[in-house]
Amino acid sequence: MLEQVQEVLDKLRPFLLRDGGDCELVDVEDGVVKLRLLGACGSCPSSTITLKAGIERALLEEVPGVVEVEQVF
Repeated sequence: MLEQVQEVLDKLRPFLLRDGGDCELVDVEDGVVKLRLLGACGSCPSSTITLKAGIERALLEEVPGVVEVEQVF
């Protein structure tokens, strides 16, 4: 599952980089993907929307077994 999650994140990464941000996959545990938002994403007021409506939605659609995405600091 870790490799599948990383593949989806790699597809999304150009959109984050375009806005001066990025994300780092920290862990996947019991279907919960743990991400660290970097650069502009780390301090952006819209980062929760990016995390849930963007990244989480894509992972739920494309990776069987993913149940949630959490931000870690």
